[in-house]
Amino acid sequence: MYKAKVNQQFDFDIDLQNENFAAWDIIAISEDRFHILKNNRSYTAIIVHKNLAAKSITININGHNYMVILKDKMDLLLEKMGIAHAASNKINQIKAPMPGLVLDIKVAVGDSLQKGDAVLVLEAMKMENVLKAQGEGTVKSIDIQKGDAVEKGQLLICLE
Repeated sequence: MYKAKVNQQFDFDIDLQNENFAAWDIIAISEDRFHILKNNRSYTAIIVHKNLAAKSITININGHNYMVILKDKMDLLLEKMGIAHAASNKINQIKAPMPGLVLDIKVAVGDSLQKGDAVLVLEAMKMENVLKAQGEGTVKSIDIQKGDAVEKGQLLICLE
């Protein structure tokens, strides 16, 4: 089972075992060009651009471009768990990876973060851990203070 989003608007479920999909007649003409027959209609599909890391592809079908983002079973599971954009450079929040005590906050509201920037120092099991940004963002709010005890998964900083 796959989910496809077309032009950032339409969502479709794709089941390769489904008899409706099996009724399509798809013939590869070249590496990026296909001929498709569906319901007695002919289509020419050309792959204009593909980004395998983002699982996106732009396809020109009979002169019209369609941007398709495909999600497989693993992507859907990660999305359900709330970690759908783990590979994305943009982050929306920073949560505590473990319980501990906030020793220092290295950022302020309005600061711009890049991947790898030190965000705060968290003491856990008598060790000081420097939490670093896992992506890019701008600090929108800081939901903790120096000296606060935090739990694993607790929201620490919101980004925009």
